[in-house]
Amino acid sequence: MDRPVVALVGRPNVGKSTLFNRLAGERLAVVSERPGTTRDRLVAEAEWAGLTFDVVDTGGIDPTAPRGGPPLSVDSLDYIPQIRSQAELAAREADAVLFVVDAEDGVTPADVEVARILRRRQAPADGRPAAPVILVVNKCENAQRRASAVAFYELGMGDPQPVSALHGTGTGDMLDRLAALLRSGPVEEAEAEPGVRIAIVGRPNVGKSSLLNRILGEERAIVSPIPGTTRDAVDTHLTFQDMPVTLIDTAGIRRRGHIEPGVEKYSVLRALKAIDRADVVLLVVDATEGITAQDAHIAGMALDKIKSIVLLVNKWDAVPKDGQTMPEFSSVLRQQLKFLEYVPVLYISAKTGQRVEQVLPTALRVQEERLRRIPTSELNRLVRQAIAIHAPPSKSGRPLKITYAAQVRTDPPTFLFHVNDPELVHFSYRRFLENRIREEYGFLGTPLVLSFRRRSAER
Repeated sequence: MDRPVVALVGRPNVGKSTLFNRLAGERLAVVSERPGTTRDRLVAEAEWAGLTFDVVDTGGIDPTAPRGGPPLSVDSLDYIPQIRSQAELAAREADAVLFVVDAEDGVTPADVEVARILRRRQAPADGRPAAPVILVVNKCENAQRRASAVAFYELGMGDPQPVSALHGTGTGDMLDRLAALLRSGPVEEAEAEPGVRIAIVGRPNVGKSSLLNRILGEERAIVSPIPGTTRDAVDTHLTFQDMPVTLIDTAGIRRRGHIEPGVEKYSVLRALKAIDRADVVLLVVDATEGITAQDAHIAGMALDKIKSIVLLVNKWDAVPKDGQTMPEFSSVLRQQLKFLEYVPVLYISAKTGQRVEQVLPTALRVQEERLRRIPTSELNRLVRQAIAIHAPPSKSGRPLKITYAAQVRTDPPTFLFHVNDPELVHFSYRRFLENRIREEYGFLGTPLVLSFRRRSAER
């Protein structure tokens, strides 16, 4: 089953981002065990009562008049069409919606419009079940504010749930309701596509649909130079080298501050689910623009899901070249994406077809690496050699001791190390062990999971 996705919906300045951080808890502040980069997070993993789900924060609609005009009031209807597009897609694509309103401002016209959209989606014409909705009345920091929450019954969205995202008041009750809805609601099962599932992801207008068309040799997706043309994830099934392959073409993902209002903003919901469904992610970047912070952000989404990655530098035909162009670009790329050092890079042109014939073979090779298993005897031999080369660290005079190691699963490759004390495992030594495994066994394009458990004799 796909991990449930919960979308935050509401007008600006009601505290959606604060609630997002509250739901994510300490996960946003903890340094990941996998090397990465500080990312402007659109998605975070949350957990409550044994249920794990993804929370999507798309930020508020910017209530600013076009071309530098004066700010709009929260009662203005001018930006309601933007909110309408977001609410419709959130209700259709998420597994649950937290509709956030502001107790301090009371019911506004924008709140009324969003509620109308969400109510209408409870009985959708297309037959697809709509996401259940919890009406969250935020900024209820005191008894008077909590009492005022009853005014939101006017929206017809059921019982208002008063919370203070800032202080955490009431969020436990809200999460209890949310967990109950997710457990009983129609969370869609992932389709059991045979073979390898490959998602094509990247910022808008980097050439994802053009790449799909070039791979297929026919116009199977609409290609347009307008960013955000592809709104939904589109699956295409084919057979390549006698292997069933599912290609998932996704909508472009933009940094939160640069996403155009409306449909494109919530397209991240489907992109996230596409990454979740994939075995291998083709991350497409634009050679003419270089590597951007958002490219790193999207790569981070894939790594958070422990997905294998192939990096495609598209539009290579449009880059002026000399004898050092590719090595220099590669050097900058590896510097900016240090956490993808094990990921293969292809310089392609979806427009001319340059090196596109290498894309699927590389993706299938990466998938093979993802399924690689190291015999236990070989792994322990490697660990002994690694210890001889670089002794484990010590803390307060107490050295780390590794007694046994085994690969406990593939897809993704996961290694369990039995040690005397997991707290003695320094991040740098974890990286050293991972690098030694990669040096001998490859695992091209695939993240490795290293877990350290206290041996039973030390318990």
